[in-house]
Amino acid sequence: MSFDAHTTSVLQGAPFGGGGAVRGSNQTGVRAYNERLVLSIIRQGGPMPKAEIARLTGLSGQAVSVIMRALENDGLLAKCDPVRGKVGQPSVPMGLVADGAFFLGLKVGRRGSELLLSDFLGEVRAYRRQAHDHLTPDNAVAFANETIRGFLANLPVANVARIAGLGIALPFRMWDWVDDAKPATAGLAAWRTCNIASEIGAAWDFPVYLCNDASAACGAELVFGVQSSGRGAPRDFLYFYIGYFVGGGLVLDDMLYSGKSGNTAALGSVPIISQSGARCQLVDVASLVTLEEMLREAGCDSAGVWERQGGWVADEAVLEVWLDQAAHGLAQAIVASTCLIDFTSVLIDGSMPQEVRDALVMRTQCALTAVTVPGIEHPEVGAGTIGFDAKALGAASLPLSDRFLVNRDAFLKG
Repeated sequence: MSFDAHTTSVLQGAPFGGGGAVRGSNQTGVRAYNERLVLSIIRQGGPMPKAEIARLTGLSGQAVSVIMRALENDGLLAKCDPVRGKVGQPSVPMGLVADGAFFLGLKVGRRGSELLLSDFLGEVRAYRRQAHDHLTPDNAVAFANETIRGFLANLPVANVARIAGLGIALPFRMWDWVDDAKPATAGLAAWRTCNIASEIGAAWDFPVYLCNDASAACGAELVFGVQSSGRGAPRDFLYFYIGYFVGGGLVLDDMLYSGKSGNTAALGSVPIISQSGARCQLVDVASLVTLEEMLREAGCDSAGVWERQGGWVADEAVLEVWLDQAAHGLAQAIVASTCLIDFTSVLIDGSMPQEVRDALVMRTQCALTAVTVPGIEHPEVGAGTIGFDAKALGAASLPLSDRFLVNRDAFLKG
């Protein structure tokens, strides 16, 4: 069975934005929805008292008390320190409990697979990565099952029972990248007929979800990143993730838009003109595999590009050239996308040290000023906040979104 729209589950972001209230229901039989709504609001806005929850949702004070008491009994919410300084009794905010639920996130990449265990707050409790020369379904499934067994063996029994599911983030249509001249890509053909979610799910009693890897990274920004904190986060933004290749995500009205195939915002495929005047795609100038090839051609060590810890050990002259050409391409892709949808913001993140990402953002901002299109206003360009773990953490967000945020059928666009 091949991957298509029917085998994908998609992240949704925070359920409300722009300061407006999302209406709950006081009718009997909708407790589950209202509980999700309360959890979603607290996840976005932080700990808050019952009165504020009632104001935001339109629910009665009594209904909110019943919901929050149930969530507290379930171990999902807990009382925080009282807030004093106002007239009357101090208010007692309720906040999310880190051990309330746990989520597994698997990132399947062309150079390696990663699996992490996240708690209810998005903190990574366990992490493992395995490099591979040939990406095949068999080695990805074996790595996932072995690692999950290890993670669960190290968790207290009570917490094992709180595993809410496994999310998988991987590039879609990997078989399109098979290149007879590159033996390392031969294993990609097997992905055409593999359903990795079903194969891994057969070994476990929790649900398994699937998402495009770049969309998952964008979803991590929505659910766990600074963008989900409510501090002036944009309602609409375009998201670039620079990794082995280049991928993207599209957020409209605070929700991840995936499209019918789950592959919306395939930004690496955007046609651009390189600095030399050649026609190519964004992936040809802005990907890490391109940087690796440039380093090799210059006779430099390229292994440092794939390091997660500390700064990159890479030739500065080559890195400078790559940053310039990547920013040149990103600026064109941003303008082309803005012609279709009037974004307020663009976020750039990737598998790279923060200082490299910040340099890429700054150069993209400069490059954007040189690309003028009459009638088009440039969006603000900023940095994402997750970095290396974005895809795996976004994968972990899939079961969180499906089980603890507002009903995705009511809010998901696609």
